[in-house]
Amino acid sequence: MKTVRREVTRRSPAESSQANILPQSVEVPADDDFDADSVQEFCRRHRISLSFYYKLKGQGLTPDEMRLGTRVLITREAQRRWRRQREAASAA
Repeated sequence: MKTVRREVTRRSPAESSQANILPQSVEVPADDDFDADSVQEFCRRHRISLSFYYKLKGQGLTPDEMRLGTRVLITREAQRRWRRQREAASAA
């Protein structure tokens, strides 16, 4: 086991070992029942990067966003509408 120097981490060895057990992020299953996704979840679902999302946003080509306080969510309906618009633009 790796020893942790308290003066560097400001954590006791017990706290440091617990920190390694906790998950870094929570994965959302692909077949979830949520009606909206965060911007990161939208990007992961559509396999695009966040930087590309914001590039599209600058061009006005992102789906409609819903704001709840500081959270930005994209509903499944907005995602479907966005996909149809992108497909139509590709076909034209």
